[in-house]
Amino acid sequence: MMIMKKTYLYLMLLGALLSMSSCVKEEPAQPNVTPEEEQPTTYLEGELIVKFSADAAAVIEQQCQTRSAVTRSGIGSVDEVLSLINGYELERVFPYVADTEQRTREAELDRWYVVRFGKEYNVEDVAARLEQLGEVQRVNLNRTIKRAYTGKATPLSRAQLERMTAQSRAASQEDPLLPMQWNMINRGDLFTSGDVVKSVKDADVQVEKAWTRSTGDESVIVAVLDEGVDVTHPDLAANMWVNPYEVAGSHEDNDGNGYAGDVYGYNFIKNSGTITTNDLYDSGHGSHVAGVIAAVNKNGEGIASIAGGNGEKGGVRIMSCQVFSGNLSGSSLQVVRAIKYAADNGAVVLQCSWGFMSGSANIYDWGSQGPRTEEEFEAYAPLEKAALEYFLHYAGSPNGPIEGGIAVFAAGNESADMAGYPGASDKYLSVAGTAADYTAAVYTNYGFGTSISAPGGDQDYYYDYVDDTHNYGEVGCILSTLPMSKSESGYGYMEGTSMACPHVSGVVALGVSYAAELRRHFKATELQELLMATATPIDAYQTGMKLYMRYAADLGPIQPMQMNLSNYRGGMGSGQVNADTFLAAIEGKGVEVRFPNIYLATGGVSVVSPARYFKNGEQLTYQVTIADTNIATLRSYNQMLYFQGIAPGTTSAEIRTSDGQTQTFQITVRNGAGSNGWL
Repeated sequence: MMIMKKTYLYLMLLGALLSMSSCVKEEPAQPNVTPEEEQPTTYLEGELIVKFSADAAAVIEQQCQTRSAVTRSGIGSVDEVLSLINGYELERVFPYVADTEQRTREAELDRWYVVRFGKEYNVEDVAARLEQLGEVQRVNLNRTIKRAYTGKATPLSRAQLERMTAQSRAASQEDPLLPMQWNMINRGDLFTSGDVVKSVKDADVQVEKAWTRSTGDESVIVAVLDEGVDVTHPDLAANMWVNPYEVAGSHEDNDGNGYAGDVYGYNFIKNSGTITTNDLYDSGHGSHVAGVIAAVNKNGEGIASIAGGNGEKGGVRIMSCQVFSGNLSGSSLQVVRAIKYAADNGAVVLQCSWGFMSGSANIYDWGSQGPRTEEEFEAYAPLEKAALEYFLHYAGSPNGPIEGGIAVFAAGNESADMAGYPGASDKYLSVAGTAADYTAAVYTNYGFGTSISAPGGDQDYYYDYVDDTHNYGEVGCILSTLPMSKSESGYGYMEGTSMACPHVSGVVALGVSYAAELRRHFKATELQELLMATATPIDAYQTGMKLYMRYAADLGPIQPMQMNLSNYRGGMGSGQVNADTFLAAIEGKGVEVRFPNIYLATGGVSVVSPARYFKNGEQLTYQVTIADTNIATLRSYNQMLYFQGIAPGTTSAEIRTSDGQTQTFQITVRNGAGSNGWL
């Protein structure tokens, strides 16, 4: 294979750099930068990620049986090449985990290794030598992920928060900032200047009607690949995913999933179970994204979210997969580990407010372009693609509401006429950003590869909206949670396709929640198709010239600008995401969820919640009959069923509910299996 040209991977965070607003405090974009001379290195020195052939990987695996990293591969040709760079070592990219090893091998992810060597050796030269070996199938540079912003969110002060709460137009104070969240419920009465009205009724994500069906289900997990999420935030803590088998702060892998101390997720930047948000250069973006998806609803605190519950029951759970921290950029290695971790630990939605630079980005302004086609993407990022394919295939459950996973990406903020990869692939969702009147945001990418649109904020467009609380249209951005360490109020504004992205992730999670509550089962691809088919058409709003104001950091509006909205017609994906029509479409579709077959190791235990497989299951009681108790036995505790493997074999079983429903299933017990029965 050939190493592709250098390309930057950017975090699509706070909006277009070309529109400097007070939502973020940024330095002006530097046009006409020569990447080779002035841009930082886009890959890590002294590291390569290599995929070996099946036979070669088997030899290396033998070398790694007693330790995670080795200093020789055991393959003559490989060691001969690497002997030229003294002091190298090999480590498997994805740690061995008994429960998921079979599917890891099916996806050929076990054959990827990190090769580390001295930084004095040229990475591309070493890669070129390895590529010539028959035992080597692919060579990946371990690229760094660059974020296309230098600033942070605009936080609310405590005084602003108190004034906004006092001014709230809501009849209820259950979520006092909800009236300021036009992205959630848009009455069409905001953002007026004289005769000009820059909002349209219902130009939101239509959650108000959707909440009559579902407000989120705690069995649904969304993995947020971003900066860390503030796990102690009063508006987030109750909806954080918690790993019940891990110990906070532990340096031991207590649950055997390959990662130590991962209670709320994992910090892949620092290789630690401790999620961080307090670095001097953290923007708060991870917490901001999490708040859009699942801030706790009706708790008397701050904002409302798309799938945050209803006060009586919890919402979807947020798993923090930290791939950024302050000035520390993530790498290909950390990102792919995070993707696989999410799939293996129960996440069904992958929230990714990042991606490669668009292949149509203006080189004069941005310095480089990303892949333009699926083939270029696959050639440039084979491991990232393989990890994403693993998530799409192995997330979820054949016995749950969703089989497979859904990955959601930001389209990008370069005002380019194509989305950036990976989102531009038709296998994932790529989200463009809109303003409160359905018009395309001034920064958003659009066109080829764009799947769907969602509110992303557009402060440059609302430059003329000023009141006693806000300056220059801050409320034209997206209001959400920030780490308490970054804001005295814990709330603030951001904008960009990175803010549009979690709106779609939240609506997807709400749909999966509704399917779970209806006890209906869908393929992930079916839900993805329904989501796009039920979007609100917005092409009619992409007409005429859109006037806005370019901003400079700390100076405010400095230059009037305009964009031709007709260029965006047909380019904003299938329309704006609509939670109400999406959930309505889920009713009556899919198939009935069935009680799963049980796979056990001899002596192993499998725990199942029967309520998940029967309508109104929480109100029922259950009776289970196992045909051959010499193979497996059962005990029940606290509405959970504990199956224990006794001897190898297969036996039939039946579960009967108190309202007369009956289902049959099988129990298989194997010797030498992992805890879930896989060999």
